[in-house]
Amino acid sequence: MGSNHGGRVCVEASPVVHRQAGLGRYATGLIQGLLTHDPDGDYAIAYNEPKHSRLRAPLSKLPRYTSSLGHKPWRIRNALTYFGAPPMEMSLPGVSIYHSTGHLLPRLRRIRTVFTLHDLIPLLFPEYHLPMNRIFLRLMMPRFLDEADAIIAVSENTRQDAADLLGIEPTRVTVISEGVDPHFHPVTDPIKLDAVRAAYGLPQRFILYVSTIEPRKNHGMLLEAYAALRKKDSDVRLVLVGELGWLWQDFLGDVERSGFGREVSLIGYVPDADLPALISAATVFACPSLYEGFGLPALEAMACGTAVVCSDAASLPEVVGQAGILCDPNDVEAWQHSLSVVLEDEELRSDLEARGKERAASFTWEEVARATRGVYDLVLGI
Repeated sequence: MGSNHGGRVCVEASPVVHRQAGLGRYATGLIQGLLTHDPDGDYAIAYNEPKHSRLRAPLSKLPRYTSSLGHKPWRIRNALTYFGAPPMEMSLPGVSIYHSTGHLLPRLRRIRTVFTLHDLIPLLFPEYHLPMNRIFLRLMMPRFLDEADAIIAVSENTRQDAADLLGIEPTRVTVISEGVDPHFHPVTDPIKLDAVRAAYGLPQRFILYVSTIEPRKNHGMLLEAYAALRKKDSDVRLVLVGELGWLWQDFLGDVERSGFGREVSLIGYVPDADLPALISAATVFACPSLYEGFGLPALEAMACGTAVVCSDAASLPEVVGQAGILCDPNDVEAWQHSLSVVLEDEELRSDLEARGKERAASFTWEEVARATRGVYDLVLGI
């Protein structure tokens, strides 16, 4: 492993502290994986706005480098290091490698850097991002990627996007998939399933989608497919888990106008502890997203043994493979048909459930950590 003489690795943990859904999951899984895979390694974390931190063990036990700056000033402080502002080495004493997990990399002269690229959504779908965020990432992303000593992409699709959109040499990018937390597993205990049904008012049969509510996640198309499906299957409900992201007002308007708003449950944020039972209770898991850098919710659903109908866009086919039904995210009819078939055909459902569990088992955070540690060692010349 070689990490003892490799020096301290500091992993950016701001996405965990600020509860950023996908990025937070990645940073948490990676850090926990590193501590399991390499217990003698010297690891630390860095984040801003420590007064809001709600870190759990083992992250809470690690040495930490913090800044009291709020979100926007912190991003600006990092970015200005590329335009002549003082470098940030002083605030990272003793660090040999700094690993950016949240698309924010300060320019560091004496510390080696690793940058995880999750996606290039602001460049691909600018209309789905807030203007300031879009401008910031368009200006800074090429600089972050040029500056990094090593780049990790979470999917082959993201590596290809970096080559196509920013001219990043593919050989500079190592693809390391994400992992599934072992906490996502099938919940079969009827008492636990009844408890989660009661807590969230869940029906007996339902289609589930877990995702922040924003245009890229394509809730509107799913609602249309559900409307068509209800004409044949009036028993099934649609359950949406996730916080409101941005530009969600149109979708909530669509739900109200649909005439079956009561059959659509918008549950909002659900704590991680409840998710495996909630996913296990679902009849089918839908993931109609127009674009995902990796697509962890689909994998988590597979790990819980729930049949998945998934978009065939971006990285999702890489994640789901042959273990789910893939549909064009813009084809309402295909979605209505696929959901209908999975709901009706019990044999198909159990086949998808078995294939999903088997495939999800090959994505572990320990494997992610092992491969990532290999990148650190290369950068350090170990």
